[in-house]
Amino acid sequence: MRGRPSWRRLRTERGRLTALYGSLLLLAGGGLVALVYVLVGQGLYASVSGAVRTVSPAYVVPSPGPVPGRTLAPDCPCEPAKALPPGRAPSAEQLRSYAYTQNLSDAVTDATRHRLLMYSLLALAVFAVLSIWLAWWMAGRVLRPVGVITETARRLSGENLDERISLDAPPGELKQLADTFDAMLGRMEQLVSAQRRFAANAAHELRTPLAVQRAAAEIGLAGDPSPEKVARIRAKLIGVADSSEHLIESLLLLAVSEQGVESTGPVDLAALAAAELAACPRDGLTVVRTLAPLTVSGDRTLLGHLLRNLLMNAVRHNRADGRISVSTSAERELTVSNTGPVIDPADVPGLLEPFRRRAERLHTAGEGAGLGLSIVASIARAHGAELVVRADPAPEGGLTVRVRFPPTDEARTS
Repeated sequence: MRGRPSWRRLRTERGRLTALYGSLLLLAGGGLVALVYVLVGQGLYASVSGAVRTVSPAYVVPSPGPVPGRTLAPDCPCEPAKALPPGRAPSAEQLRSYAYTQNLSDAVTDATRHRLLMYSLLALAVFAVLSIWLAWWMAGRVLRPVGVITETARRLSGENLDERISLDAPPGELKQLADTFDAMLGRMEQLVSAQRRFAANAAHELRTPLAVQRAAAEIGLAGDPSPEKVARIRAKLIGVADSSEHLIESLLLLAVSEQGVESTGPVDLAALAAAELAACPRDGLTVVRTLAPLTVSGDRTLLGHLLRNLLMNAVRHNRADGRISVSTSAERELTVSNTGPVIDPADVPGLLEPFRRRAERLHTAGEGAGLGLSIVASIARAHGAELVVRADPAPEGGLTVRVRFPPTDEARTS
């Protein structure tokens, strides 16, 4: 806050907290001064008059009041006042003595009250200065974690998302805020890293078919090629174009599923799974199906892509005498499992990221672009479903993918 005018400092949160804390402390001090002044003033006259009567006696003067024989001076545990005999009027000397006592008591009381008020106001002024300084210091201490969070957020960029606040403070709301901010930075770092990997992998996947097409055109069609060679190059270019088209469609599907579900309706997932199984090339694999009735709320087209990708992944990463199991249950679960290579469980989370494969790409026919499971994960998130992927142990190997759908109302809310 250095260099800021005083009136601008009041517009900051620290200035507002200082004004609030200072006002509360000043109000409490003023209330305390007023309370002390009132309480002391109430019994001050009695104390002063009682002390004065010890040296200048007062007399009881008969009066027509409701309490005959009451002394003009208030009662005091000091020396008792002298009472006059009934029917006897006080003399002039006694009246002068009483007037002197009363005037002296009034003067001492007024002087004491005045001195008490002056000292109280002076103490209140000093207390006001100290309270404002204390409020400014306390507001700075309270807002220090917020300032640290602000400075960290100001320094953040795509290159230093690994920076953390790591606030060293006792448990409390500001400690929770700093920890939440650190957790958010961790998630942002993961997202930015995943985005960079996605961009690099997408560029590589799209560049490969372009390079193949260019090489086929420049080398295969150089000179005066024979009709048979032209036919082979033509088939190669068509195959590469089909692969590129499939890749682009997969990327578009991934983008659409990330946007969420716009319109939902009841979908018979058991019937949809049966239809996708009938259309899926199984290449002699054994298929075990247990399709119990299951109706979920969602987008039928996206759910069809989810099933299709799961089945194609199970066929592509299987073995010659392998097996595929597809089941739906009343617990609102869709399960697809397959035999195949043994996968390290630590590699399973990476398979859900785009363009991540269990092994290096060989650029063979039907290999795929590595987007199948990432599309499945995106569609499951769009429907509020929980996706669980487990690597099966040897000797069967392969993967088991379980999609647990929420109840219909919760799915619609998601």
